[in-house]
Amino acid sequence: MKKNEIQIVWFKRDLRISDHKPIYQASTSKIPLLPIYIVEPEYWKQPFASRRHWHFIHDSLIELRQDLKQLGQGLIVRVGSVVDIFKEFSDHHYIKNIYAHEETGNQWTYNRDIKVQKWCKKNNIILSEFPTNGVVRGLKNRSEWSKIRKTRIHDALIKTPQRLTALIGVEEGAIPEKNDPIFKNNFNGKVQKGGRIEALSILESFLNDRGKGYLFNISAPGKSEITSSRISAHLTWGTVSSKEVQNVINIKKENLLDNEKKVWQKNLIALSSRLSWRCHFVQKLETQPSIEVRCMHPLYEGLREKEFNNEFYTAWEVGKTGYPFIDACMRSLNYNGWITFRMRAMLVSFASYNLWLDWRITGYHLAQTFTDYEPGIHYSQLQMQSGVTGINTVRIYNPIKQSYDHDPHGIFIKKWVPELKNISETWIHEPWKMELSTQKTTKCIIGRNYPAPIVDYTISIKNARSRIAEIVKKDDYKDKSKVVLNKMGSRKRTKISKNSNPQLQLL
Repeated sequence: MKKNEIQIVWFKRDLRISDHKPIYQASTSKIPLLPIYIVEPEYWKQPFASRRHWHFIHDSLIELRQDLKQLGQGLIVRVGSVVDIFKEFSDHHYIKNIYAHEETGNQWTYNRDIKVQKWCKKNNIILSEFPTNGVVRGLKNRSEWSKIRKTRIHDALIKTPQRLTALIGVEEGAIPEKNDPIFKNNFNGKVQKGGRIEALSILESFLNDRGKGYLFNISAPGKSEITSSRISAHLTWGTVSSKEVQNVINIKKENLLDNEKKVWQKNLIALSSRLSWRCHFVQKLETQPSIEVRCMHPLYEGLREKEFNNEFYTAWEVGKTGYPFIDACMRSLNYNGWITFRMRAMLVSFASYNLWLDWRITGYHLAQTFTDYEPGIHYSQLQMQSGVTGINTVRIYNPIKQSYDHDPHGIFIKKWVPELKNISETWIHEPWKMELSTQKTTKCIIGRNYPAPIVDYTISIKNARSRIAEIVKKDDYKDKSKVVLNKMGSRKRTKISKNSNPQLQLL
């Protein structure tokens, strides 16, 4: 019996129907369409994956299914390996085309995509993959990236289909529940709500009001939860595209009244800049997938791996290091699944320099915890904040200074570290300096009610600087840095000179 022709749109990190080239392209044909999302059990076993991610995805899939139903064909959901699922459909149908977005993800998804490509080629199926946001696949020269990205991000939005040709007789399949045992790494806390309606809602609230305090509060934990765009998780899982966000920013700029420009222009420019840098970092992983597991600068391999201290890691992971601001930020992150960028950088800096923990291992905890876990940003930032790129300023965050700067009255600390709720502003940033009598009065005995610092900040930083300096002094260090810069660096960057060393900045 002759098989009927079908086409497939494979949804991954693009859970929307607006500004979505694969679904639009498929809609232009009268061939029945199967829009599918595949839950891959092996993916969810990986150390970067977590149930928190699935909660957000689950919300988004429910809404995506509803949106597709309105076009005449609901979302099909299956559980299994992608190739096996496609094989099952090919047993009953002739798959003419598979449409998907290019995905810049983990090595695991990279390898899976290669398997899918090989299977399609073997079975004479046309696999059409379309660019995602401002990431350019197969880029031969990094110098061209910015121009290509700018063109793409300012292109007209892809039209939303009006109607899809339904595939009759195929069960939609259940979307696994949020508590399904497929999903590991349970968490205690909350998850930002997923779905396109929520994405558009928070964008609107940011552009109507919240964004007025964007830059002013951008580094302040607590306040930044309100005044930041909070669109990152939606960009990560694709309920909205970068192009759509840039489009609404442009509309906002065009419609500013004269009396609004002073407040809004700098904040809108800053958000556009963040979108650009977001693409820049994802492009690094697209260009060199190995940065998930290998230092960009090869001479940093072996720097920390053999000295892993599990006691330090556990204290850092749960927020019991004895440094109040570090602990408050980690506990807030663990509960909320989000914290502002500076605090993310500080947590990595403290783990990598003060505790001398390998970024690959601490990165897994953060990946599981971030609702907006984006591999391209994640691994680039881990390496930058751990000082192993060879092309970036080595930024070492002083948690005590950061505490005084961004939580001067200890409000954020006391919210997340209630052991210190009775401590005055005088001691809240450095409670270990209190006299024993003061500790007793405040019912906070250091070492009993709240831990003493697990490392001495000054000594640990001195040791870290010395270890980094040993690498920098190696004869071929600068030559290897130039190779990294040419392949991965921003083209706005000053070139590395013969006598230059990575700048060290204490923050």
